[in-house]
Amino acid sequence: MSDEFYLELSENPVQFENASSVNNVFFDEANKQVFAVRSGGATGVVVKGPDDKSSVAFRMDDKGEVKCIKFSLGNKILAVQRTTKSVVLPDKRTLKLLKSQSINVNWYMYCPETAVLLLSTTVQGNVLQPFAFKSATMSKMSKFEIELPAVPKPAKLSLSERDIAVATIYDQLYVMYLKHHSRATNSPGAEVVLYHLPREGTCRKTHVLKLNTTGKFALNVVDNLVVVHHQSSQSSLIYDIKLRELDGALNVHQPVLPAQSINPYKIHLTGPAAAPSQAPVPCELCILTDELIRISSSLLYVLCLSGYLWYLQVKLQPTLKLLRDKGKLMDFLLRRRDCKMVILSVCSQMLTEGDKGNLSVVATVFDKLNQVYKEYLDAEQVYTAAMESGPSRSSTSYKRPVRTQAVIDQSDMYTHVLSDFTEKKGVKHKFIIAVLMEYIRSLNQFQIPVQHYLYELVIKTLVQHNLFYMLHQFLQYHVLSDSKPLACLLLSLESTYPPAHQLSLDMLKRLSTANDEIVEVLLSKQQVLGALRFIRSVGAHDNISARKFLDAARQTNDTMLFYTIFRFFEQRNMRLRGNPGFNQGEHCEEHVAYFKQVFGENALMKQATA
Repeated sequence: MSDEFYLELSENPVQFENASSVNNVFFDEANKQVFAVRSGGATGVVVKGPDDKSSVAFRMDDKGEVKCIKFSLGNKILAVQRTTKSVVLPDKRTLKLLKSQSINVNWYMYCPETAVLLLSTTVQGNVLQPFAFKSATMSKMSKFEIELPAVPKPAKLSLSERDIAVATIYDQLYVMYLKHHSRATNSPGAEVVLYHLPREGTCRKTHVLKLNTTGKFALNVVDNLVVVHHQSSQSSLIYDIKLRELDGALNVHQPVLPAQSINPYKIHLTGPAAAPSQAPVPCELCILTDELIRISSSLLYVLCLSGYLWYLQVKLQPTLKLLRDKGKLMDFLLRRRDCKMVILSVCSQMLTEGDKGNLSVVATVFDKLNQVYKEYLDAEQVYTAAMESGPSRSSTSYKRPVRTQAVIDQSDMYTHVLSDFTEKKGVKHKFIIAVLMEYIRSLNQFQIPVQHYLYELVIKTLVQHNLFYMLHQFLQYHVLSDSKPLACLLLSLESTYPPAHQLSLDMLKRLSTANDEIVEVLLSKQQVLGALRFIRSVGAHDNISARKFLDAARQTNDTMLFYTIFRFFEQRNMRLRGNPGFNQGEHCEEHVAYFKQVFGENALMKQATA
């Protein structure tokens, strides 16, 4: 059943004492910590976070009701607020005023990830003034106005803090406005309007998420997806702002997937009411009710009454059955964390199941994968070039590109998809070849050098199905790029396909750095004169090993061939050194003795005399 849900809560929730008349619960977004404060701290404060291996517990003097309590980053300083106008710090017990602004404020919201403070101003509350904090400085950003569905008369506060959330999506800061259904706008349902808030420049309305229903909602951002929870139906919708449909200057979005509830969670009952052998009971999620401690766009949920804190997670595997369009599915998956193995499984299924034979779909998927692959390779190349240029003002600004799971390289495709695909039973060999060539075509389109093992897979598949004519054409028209490993593979196919020998030699000749390999190939085939002619044609005959050629000539048992090769090297020696004899370092004594034995000592060339 759990495989059907694309939203779930983390397996190991953080437990804390639930809220009661003697225990207050607070949540710190910056550190993702839950504070359980008993009796104003006099009987204990327990702090827990999702990454904490052990909780922090301490006591403090009860000086009245605690309105807010937080640690600084690193848990070095504890701040406690007991009244609406004062904070106390344990180290100095005072705050130093660095800068002040005089603004009439209705309410405020702070985003700890980006250190941006949002203030609601004016009578209607829809003019928002952001401030950015960095180190000990505060800078005023450009204010902007939230467009209200209707302007009340007389004017009154119309924009509630509950309808605003601040979140980072795809490394950009957005203010999200939950725009409720209004009869004045004839809108079929509520919307979430996203305002892009840059560090510099003006804030603009850029995205509209269509909810297509009315009621109470809650918002979260998980893995760069906006998750909207609907209270009455207890269902959730997810939106990806990178999957956009333009409507004028705005990007209008429908839900990526059908509405669905969060995977039900069961908890173990504790306390006097719990039986020892009682099975876990379903937990009614309070995320959409008033009992929820509001976390705006955090990745966390807190169940205040039950005393549990979870991460909300997106499961990718269930989305495969819901997003039938493979191109759209790839766009969605490539932007998610932990996506690699899911993407590779999609590729495997695509080639063997429903989309089998649909090359246009295959081409679309390969192109999307290789576009991301190419972007990573280009970024890596720019970084490497900057580092090799040495320390400079420009090189210090480069950061090594992060290789995300979305980078599916040739090794990934070969290991997890293509090699298994070529062995599948019941798949037409023409389709197999077409898929392999489509992947190579896509790599070439993005100017990504094709690894030789992909070419080898093509050749082995062609040979396995006796498609030698196609192999010949691929090589003749350079569909398969020349390489030494490929040439060696062709040589190994000579017994099965004799023309492969010449195809290999032709390939090696085109590789100007493969002269030694060509000589070795020809000598191994006892084509000694052919090897000698080749090495002379490239002008390398003055540097070759005489013994290697004489060994090969002896092995042919052709005495006239040996005579010809021996004479060639005598003449070379005479031309280079003025003496037909071999130097001791050439280790040709055995061959000189054999020559004398077969042809007589008088057959040896004599040293020229002045």
